[in-house]
Amino acid sequence: MPSTLRAAFHISAFSWYTFIVNYLAAKDGEELPAGIFVYGGPWKYLTFLNLLLQMTFFGLAAVNDLQPGEKAESALNRWKDLLFSVFAFPVGTFVVVLFWTIFAYDRELVYPANIDAFFPPWINHAMHTLVLPVLLGEVLVQPHTYPQMRHALAALSVVGVAYLSWIVWVYLTVGVWVYPLLGHFSAAGLLGFFFFNMVVVTLLYLLGDRLNSQIWSETCYFYSWRLASLCQVLLYIAPLLFFSFQERTRRSD
Repeated sequence: MPSTLRAAFHISAFSWYTFIVNYLAAKDGEELPAGIFVYGGPWKYLTFLNLLLQMTFFGLAAVNDLQPGEKAESALNRWKDLLFSVFAFPVGTFVVVLFWTIFAYDRELVYPANIDAFFPPWINHAMHTLVLPVLLGEVLVQPHTYPQMRHALAALSVVGVAYLSWIVWVYLTVGVWVYPLLGHFSAAGLLGFFFFNMVVVTLLYLLGDRLNSQIWSETCYFYSWRLASLCQVLLYIAPLLFFSFQERTRRSD
């Protein structure tokens, strides 16, 4: 993919995530609906942490695109690839897949209906839907160097245990689970659920590695370039559609 289009994709994605994070930050101080509590702020939610992760990755990618000279061997490029392959793709995909799976079963377990008055539908999709097509667009935009599997899985495990320890700490402090679903498990059930989640994230890491290898093989390169161009167009259109939907919703109210 031409470097100018790749840079435009990265800058657009970074701007989009910056907008979403700022929108959520502006909610600070508003009256919270039932199910959202003050302790830990947004930092206790994997969705918010994932948005920061995506914003950081695409910011690094944009800076890497804009730096002069050879980029492939630069330290920034290596860190960018590491961040995407080990964290941004598997964690971002995990957030989308797990959220909508639970939401389809019983939304009250993960995103109670009363939250809709606090977060309009378009921001819900910005947090839990658009993440995936943007990540797939990144897979198509350029190849990424993946680290040795044992190192990647070790890093994922450390981060996973750290986040799980954090939400358990929040529960022990305030007596409320970050996600209502967790309150339905026994201690053994929680361990099993956490282990299952780590297995899913690991499989998503392997999926990202596989997609990267397949798409950037010589036989698929031409098609990946065409798909990447399409993803860039969709990324430009998506915010316009969201804002249009939001405006129609306001008028109907």
